[in-house]
Amino acid sequence: MPEIEIKHITRYIYDSPVRDSANQIILYPINDEYQDVVKQEITITGSPLVDTHIDYYGNEVGSFTYVEPHMEMTISSKITVNTRHRLLPVNDIFPGEQWEDLKRLQSIVPYIDFLKQEYFEGLSELKAIVEAEKAKDDTPYQVVLRFCQYVYDNFDYIKGVTTVDTTLDEIWKIKSGVCQDFAHILMEMLRIINIPARYVSGYICTGQNGMRGEGATHAWAEAYIPDYGWLGLDPTNNCIANESHVRLAVGRNFSDCSPVKGVYKGSAKHKLEVAVTVDEDDNYYNQEKQVIEVPIASQVTEVSKNSYQRYMEMIQQQQQQQ
Repeated sequence: MPEIEIKHITRYIYDSPVRDSANQIILYPINDEYQDVVKQEITITGSPLVDTHIDYYGNEVGSFTYVEPHMEMTISSKITVNTRHRLLPVNDIFPGEQWEDLKRLQSIVPYIDFLKQEYFEGLSELKAIVEAEKAKDDTPYQVVLRFCQYVYDNFDYIKGVTTVDTTLDEIWKIKSGVCQDFAHILMEMLRIINIPARYVSGYICTGQNGMRGEGATHAWAEAYIPDYGWLGLDPTNNCIANESHVRLAVGRNFSDCSPVKGVYKGSAKHKLEVAVTVDEDDNYYNQEKQVIEVPIASQVTEVSKNSYQRYMEMIQQQQQQQ
């Protein structure tokens, strides 16, 4: 795959001066045998000193404080990365032994964290679906592919009906959302049958072929396959995440991998703009900017509920018109 250049710009705009903005960024791509970071440049308004460390999950995390009063703060990350194709698992070798291997992982660090299920009201329904979708002689590899397709087939990709605070209950009720919602549902399905599953944040870069989430911040899941390792699964596009997916971080869920988060003193309200551009062979595409109105922390949950309520009202209106 050619070198890929990705620009990721996060901009906070405040309605009055703020100060002492303390932030955490996870914008440093993973370096391993399947992904090389050729170079990276991060610039931040005010040029604060960024301290970095490696977290529990192996991600590089940056921390900084912008002390001076300011009306706007921009965090710009420009990376050049190479990715390589990874061979896929063999799907028909000793399925019984593979399931036994997975059972043994239930008490082994770090897999314990990636096996914890999140309780929600629809869990019993999801467990029934999981049992129905899993065939007796399936290998773990066959199961994870089927679960990935189930999420893709049964959940609608609709922007704006969920936020980062939307619960599994809400996602399950509306059967809709975006990449992070699809990833969370798939991880829950995998953990039900004792397959370790982790959340991945990053980018998908496929040269304008119409895939969902292309050229923007993206999320998918990874499942642990015995005698293979972590296999990337993108339920938003029903595909295996391979050389077209650039990985930033892994964790238990979105909270562990959030690209930018922080706190500040001052204004009760601000606006967040996120823009990502991808360049392959000097061809920029997906120059998309997402604008999010962000109120004070005590109102964030209400914003999430309102988006859900608006969606349900729209569905009810459509049913009444039929």
